[in-house]
Amino acid sequence: MPIYEYECSGCGHRFEFLVLPSSPTPECPECQEKDLKRLISLCAVSSETTREAHLAKARKKADAIRQDKQHEEHKALHAEHD
Repeated sequence: MPIYEYECSGCGHRFEFLVLPSSPTPECPECQEKDLKRLISLCAVSSETTREAHLAKARKKADAIRQDKQHEEHKALHAEHD
């Protein structure tokens, strides 16, 4: 079954959607908008370039999560002292 990537026209959220014969019309999981743009995605062939791209994307996401966590911990620490 094909998995398509979509971008929401309303909020810009990108997501994947598994299309089955019984699947409803896809909608954005963030804002439930149905005005979506289907994106061209990388095929499932693994190469050095795709592995590097996926690794770079994963590192960027992990860095963002780590920074958000540090920020929240910092805010919580200051909130305790106020």
